[in-house]
Amino acid sequence: MRICVIGLGIIGKVWAQHLHTDGHEVRTWNRSPQPQAPGFTADLVAAATGAELILIVIADPPAVAAVLARIVGELKPGTVVAQHSTVGVEDTKTYARQVQERGGRFLDMPFTGSKLAAEARQNVFFLGDDAGAFPQVEAVYRRLSKAVLPIGPIGSATAIKLCFNLLIANINQAYCESYALATACGIPAETFFSALTYNVAQSPLVELKKPKYISGDYSPQFSIKHMHKDLRLVLALAAGAGLDLAETAVVERAYAEAGRRGLGDSDFSALLEIARSSAKAGPQLFP
Repeated sequence: MRICVIGLGIIGKVWAQHLHTDGHEVRTWNRSPQPQAPGFTADLVAAATGAELILIVIADPPAVAAVLARIVGELKPGTVVAQHSTVGVEDTKTYARQVQERGGRFLDMPFTGSKLAAEARQNVFFLGDDAGAFPQVEAVYRRLSKAVLPIGPIGSATAIKLCFNLLIANINQAYCESYALATACGIPAETFFSALTYNVAQSPLVELKKPKYISGDYSPQFSIKHMHKDLRLVLALAAGAGLDLAETAVVERAYAEAGRRGLGDSDFSALLEIARSSAKAGPQLFP
């Protein structure tokens, strides 16, 4: 297929390379030029014109809106626009209307799995599809992913993505505080994580982030600034649904503080540094 990838961040550049490897005619665009990417095109409109499938993998709702404003007039009838960025539910519905009014087909397709999953073609896509557009591009996504999970109409996939990021953000906060407390008590990292494998609280998130918790290497797989953006979207969605997510609001403030301390571009496991920063020198509990 003729495919355009808009956004060459942590995930987008991996997918672009996979699509190129799979034999598609790939054009790519990024706000900051990345001429090393397959088919990089400096002009956004030129990159998108003539594409049969457009993947949007950029940072936030304003960025998606700005991109669509520039390319929607160039869509040919039947072009599939797959929106992979994490945005709000109403944002997603607005984007869908804009694409459909021009004769395009829209897929609400956020995903789970960070850089390592993308490299291994193990991302899982959540699918919101009102009009049966997915079969047109299914072969492309089956090669990129471990699974594609139909969720419901457009907007529903965005909603479940936000629900899951709520879980991930809160679980990460709890792990960071638990590990910070254990180490403050003098328990070695190896002992903590070994014992955790026998506890019901063990999860795949621990195995993914354990090397980062231990080493302090916070090179991003999924950044604090993006998780913080997602938490703000979660709280807005909850407010619209009449829910007061008080504990998640507390966690959102921790991610905000991490950003204020210059950790926004770090992996979200760097929230450990916020937990540790509250520790004060005290007696050795277990000399």
